[in-house]
Amino acid sequence: MEKEPIYIADYNYPLPDERIAKYPLAERDHSKLLVYRNGQVSEDHFYNVGDYIVPNSLLIYNNTRVIQARLEFHKPTGARIEVFCLEPLTPHDYQLSLGSTTGCTWKCMVGNAKKWHMESLEFKVESLGITFRAHKGESIGNTYAVRFDWDGENVSFAEILDAIGELPIPPYLNRKTEESDKTTYQTVYSRIKGSVAAPTAGLHFTERVLDDLRNRGIETEELTLHVGAGTFLPVKTADANEHVMHTEIIAVPRETIAHILRKLGKIVAVGTTSMRTLESLYFMGCKQAAFVGQFEPYECEYPMSAKEALQSLLDWMDATGQDTLHAETQIMIKPGYQFHVVDQLITNFHQPQSTLLLLVSAFVGGDWKSIYDYALDHDFRFLSYGDSSILSR
Repeated sequence: MEKEPIYIADYNYPLPDERIAKYPLAERDHSKLLVYRNGQVSEDHFYNVGDYIVPNSLLIYNNTRVIQARLEFHKPTGARIEVFCLEPLTPHDYQLSLGSTTGCTWKCMVGNAKKWHMESLEFKVESLGITFRAHKGESIGNTYAVRFDWDGENVSFAEILDAIGELPIPPYLNRKTEESDKTTYQTVYSRIKGSVAAPTAGLHFTERVLDDLRNRGIETEELTLHVGAGTFLPVKTADANEHVMHTEIIAVPRETIAHILRKLGKIVAVGTTSMRTLESLYFMGCKQAAFVGQFEPYECEYPMSAKEALQSLLDWMDATGQDTLHAETQIMIKPGYQFHVVDQLITNFHQPQSTLLLLVSAFVGGDWKSIYDYALDHDFRFLSYGDSSILSR
């Protein structure tokens, strides 16, 4: 089926550097909140977000935690080699790889790769009493398979990253990572290590806000999508359909899917990562398979209702003995997409000409421009450390 062109130039807007929030507010939940419902735009503060969530809703957030994935090595010649860990290859499971005490292999971006030949790179980690080594393997597109090993017992890869790694804050902040980012660039509910970028819609939540939601009878569930560096990739093709979406790994417990099924019609996604995961569940249920391709939602007929698809997914998990769905999604949510699961979306303000802006446009029926014009005209702060919005379709 031929795809209708989506000209990425139509999803541009002026974003002066001074509108990009370089640091978060001192109090997370005091960020501004743009409210979009019934085609109308207004504003409030995030600590009042519960006023705009449909009563008795189920709010679903991403519990991923950002790892200190950027490593710096120096060759004996003095050449600096930067290794940016993207995702585990062996073991492929994040928890197994981060918990390994013997070695692991990751897909990595390598800075100054031409100066790194066959030799291993070493780093003496004095605080852990080990020598840590990196070995460059085969290229994978513009990345490499890098094998890590170390001497010393009972020291995990996660501990090594915590000791010598750097938290990879977004490149558009145009500054170095600071000690404060180790706290402010994590959500208060982050638990499962694996992301190289924060699910930033969640950065506005505080225990005070979560308590307020519980007091209102709004329930919460969590899922895991480890955010990859692909989230920062701009669309470089004139037609967004020619952009290749990154694949991300998700994990959703069976009881969470069952809870979503019971609450259909009142599902609130915290962030685009939760949105991509929740919408992917529909297609996984239709196919009873653990992968969704980039254009599958547009290329095949899926006659199931959301209720039927999620029940099918639960039946398949039961038949195959899965307590947690471990899957991968490459889904591209763009204008023309039919939403199946999510009714409200909490999200930040995204970069011009990005796939995330396409997702927002799809969710608000193409009305993204009025939302972003309002935010620009009313001094909202943009991108990861910026302000928030709650959108209803």
